Amino acid sequence: MVEIVRTSDLVVIGFLQSLLENANIPVFVADMHMSALEGMTRIFPRRILVPEDHAAQARRLIGEAGLGAELRHA
Repeated sequence: MVEIVRTSDLVVIGFLQSLLENANIPVFVADMHMSALEGMTRIFPRRILVPEDHAAQARRLIGEAGLGAELRHA
């Protein structure tokens, strides 16, 4: 799995998870439970991970959705 996005924005996480799942790209949202424990301080951002063989397609879809600035550099 490769990390492609790291953010504390729950709306962005939900949107990207839905976008990737609808494109049949397996998605894992890491640190979901840690960020739930922290409350609203946003100390622990959530991370979106995809299999390495889907990373290029996931990055392309995120860029096309206008959220390319959210991408982690490879």
